[in-house]
Amino acid sequence: MSQDSSIPDYEHVFAPETTTAMGTALEQVCHTLGIEHDTAAREVIAIRIVELARRGERDVKKLRDRVLMEAGGSGL
Repeated sequence: MSQDSSIPDYEHVFAPETTTAMGTALEQVCHTLGIEHDTAAREVIAIRIVELARRGERDVKKLRDRVLMEAGGSGL
């Protein structure tokens, strides 16, 4: 069976500390951008945070700041 490339690979497992950091970063980014209740926007932000964590970033502040910088640059 072929895998749809538009579906993210969720086989990567994170340590509890990392998932906590990712969740905190997500909440902080969404609050800062005023998108706490926008499910689609939150999903986009969450996917980006997961991508960064998969590449090795585990620090809440760095995750938050990177996503906010990217969001500001993209016009969100």
